[in-house]
Amino acid sequence: MSKITFLGAGSTVFAKNVLGDCLHTPALQGFEIALFDIDHERLQDSANMLNNIKKTSGSTSVIKVYTDRKEALSGSKYVVNAIQVGGYDPCTITDFEIPKKYGLRQTIADTVGIGGIFRNLRTIPVMLDFAADIREVCPDALFLNYTNPMAVLTNVMNTYGGVRTVGLCHSVQACIPELFKSLGLEKEGVKAKIAGINHMAWLLEVTKDGVDLYPEIKKRAAEKQKEKHWDMVRYEMMLKFGHYITESSEHNAEYHPYFIKRNYPELVDRFNIPLDEYPRRCIEQISKWKKMREDLVNDANLTHVRSHEYASYIFEAIETDVPFKIGGNVMNTGLITNLPREACVEVPCLVDRNGVTPTYVGDLPPQLAALNRTNINTQLLTIEAAITRKREHIYHAAMLDPHTSAELSMDDIVAMCDELIEAHGKWLPEYH
Repeated sequence: MSKITFLGAGSTVFAKNVLGDCLHTPALQGFEIALFDIDHERLQDSANMLNNIKKTSGSTSVIKVYTDRKEALSGSKYVVNAIQVGGYDPCTITDFEIPKKYGLRQTIADTVGIGGIFRNLRTIPVMLDFAADIREVCPDALFLNYTNPMAVLTNVMNTYGGVRTVGLCHSVQACIPELFKSLGLEKEGVKAKIAGINHMAWLLEVTKDGVDLYPEIKKRAAEKQKEKHWDMVRYEMMLKFGHYITESSEHNAEYHPYFIKRNYPELVDRFNIPLDEYPRRCIEQISKWKKMREDLVNDANLTHVRSHEYASYIFEAIETDVPFKIGGNVMNTGLITNLPREACVEVPCLVDRNGVTPTYVGDLPPQLAALNRTNINTQLLTIEAAITRKREHIYHAAMLDPHTSAELSMDDIVAMCDELIEAHGKWLPEYH
């Protein structure tokens, strides 16, 4: 029996999408779906939910719960990762509150920036433990990483974990639908080319019937910027740098040095930037969980419609050899020629029985490659810190981050990092 293992299966809503999709996929019937999480209560919640979907879908797959990670992984063909190390309380709170003391404000703090650096540092050791288990009990497995910070974790699993890994993010799928809906444009029949790095991939080309749509997009975007709306940072970046970015404005506000500035507080209002957005979402999700749990876990007649998550389509393409195209995060083996080869990049990939095959992109426009490299610098230094356990590389990563370095002095960055290392305590013992 082929096996799909889900690490972090207590993420019940996400497990519903990814694994509910698998239960509805004909090519994946008869699989074992192995669930693992360190939170045993949430783990059982997800199992109950999936068994309800199994019943209403008529799936022949088997849902199994594991409390031993190596047993959950043993013999797996596919592994899906959706963990969060340290959770909202205390680690996300720490990632926001200590930088705030130094005058450094954030929105999401899960990719680069000071929050992204520390999320990486506490997650990488866990990921390398996963990798050691995978090499031992399912060395040929394909590892799908959904956990942020996407680029760094996918890079580490490929480069240091020895595990065949592709990173998956919703932002590529959502890019055209969101942009076109916002601007009142019809998306049917549109061709697009997207490439860059995770959360900062670029809509390089967008055409319909051979006509370049960018002039009309920019014209409408410039008009829309006259009033406040939810996507002002991305529109501003497009109008200044020439191309639209895949990930949201609240994310991109903290990837660049132009928008969240103590000395120019009016910019936050002008570009409608939601500071402390991720903690707000966490609090809201926690407060809603009781009702969501009732709806998801205890509904014996729970149904599911196959979502747009890539996972089941990737598995299906490999099982059936019917090709499927994704936007995937992979190592830059010369795919984007003006970004570092040691970086993880987000490019179109073809999936079939051979697995995930990335496509060649070539040079990005020089200004876009330059913007990507500012974030890649911090990503690579964060990896260096995690692998060497050298505290100074944490400082280097933070001092090279565009937003952090634009706001704080080097002395303040070092002091802030020291305070964050101390506050993380058991999550970062090797730096104490």
